[in-house]
Amino acid sequence: MRINVRLSNYDPAGSRMVLPMVSERDTVLHSWCVPAQWQAPTIVGGRGAHFWDADGHDYLDMSSLSECSNLGHQHHAVVKAICEQAERSCFVTSAWGAEPRAELAKVLLEKAGFERGRVFFTLAGADANEHAVKFARLTRGLKQGWVITRDRSYHGTTYACMALSGDARTSHQIDPEQFAVTHVPPPYAYRCPFGSSSEMDCGRLAVDAVAGEIDRKGAQSVAAVLMEPNAGTNGIVAPDNYWPGLREVTRSRDVCLIADEVMSAFGRCGEWFAWQRYGDAGKPDLMTLAKGLTGAHLPLGAVVMNENVARRLETQMLFTGLTYCGHPLACAAGLAAVRAYENEKLIERSSRLGGEMFLELKRLQQKHRLIGDVRGGQGLFAIVELVSDQTSRAALAPWPQTPPQLTTLVRKARGLGVSFAVRGNLIILAPPLVIEERELSDALALLDRLLGEMEAA
Repeated sequence: MRINVRLSNYDPAGSRMVLPMVSERDTVLHSWCVPAQWQAPTIVGGRGAHFWDADGHDYLDMSSLSECSNLGHQHHAVVKAICEQAERSCFVTSAWGAEPRAELAKVLLEKAGFERGRVFFTLAGADANEHAVKFARLTRGLKQGWVITRDRSYHGTTYACMALSGDARTSHQIDPEQFAVTHVPPPYAYRCPFGSSSEMDCGRLAVDAVAGEIDRKGAQSVAAVLMEPNAGTNGIVAPDNYWPGLREVTRSRDVCLIADEVMSAFGRCGEWFAWQRYGDAGKPDLMTLAKGLTGAHLPLGAVVMNENVARRLETQMLFTGLTYCGHPLACAAGLAAVRAYENEKLIERSSRLGGEMFLELKRLQQKHRLIGDVRGGQGLFAIVELVSDQTSRAALAPWPQTPPQLTTLVRKARGLGVSFAVRGNLIILAPPLVIEERELSDALALLDRLLGEMEAA
């Protein structure tokens, strides 16, 4: 079986001019790989949940290309908004006003329920996280205030963000304490670092670890707690009591809570923002956005802050900024993206389809001995953790190594027209929110088949 879509579905002429492709293999320094070993097809187009390469191969995107393309590829309304804004005005700095910037900030505050808050625009998620920390320290009046994050987390790979991240791949490059960052154990219920076999107990103990770290440092010297509310490539989906517990702990100690929503926002977890699942009991002081903010049509990030933080910052001189922060083209894309999520009811669609996907994955867990755990499912985001033995939960490979047999599964799937994302022993399922139900069903059927082949090998 090859899941495919004829190019004529996208091109009325049924064909397109194929131009000579210039290879980037020897000229571009690629990330997250050994650059000399990089080799990948050149992608030349896409539509909906599909993209295709220069050789005409079509791929069903089951990861939204790094969990970015929530709206699918080449969403017509977003592309149109970019073109129209480009005709009017491509660029002014933030020293001048720009209509799409003002409108997008207003809409984001409304969606978050941050009445009288403010938005600081960035270029991506990493610089949004750095600025959120900077703003939390300014708000608390702590130039070097401690920031508490967790092990097995990811917040970016600038130097400061590597310190914030509890990422085994980059930890050797940085000393978090030099950045006044400290890590606590994660709410990883399947392999609870506190030795608990209860999901809720693991969540409670993880919250207690944060509270204990604040108390050890002294609340008067802690600026913020920075955490991912749900989706992340670390593969941890926290128990339901974790995020509300963090909010209670930080509020009672007057410490800022920062929600890294770079991946989890804009319907990925069935809400505009993942923390909204808990209502006001989960509302952070600041949150960071990127990825789905424009559906990856253009680079854009943001720090959204509540009224309390905004009031403390707006009367200070802010010695910070980025040349392209609040770029009008990117903000026009962001505004069109938000309207598309709303008009097409994609947040609700993600919640519904995510629940259906989760149930099917749980069915596969009963069928395949390789599946140790399935988590997520609040929206179109789920983690399948593979093991060599379900009883002992022994990993196929030490984290964060990817076992060869999982690499083979990805290669086979790609050859059949489906692009899956994996990290370590995890299969990360995060298709565009516009994926057709039949496409999702076919992709999960293919995963079922490939897992069977993997077990039989």
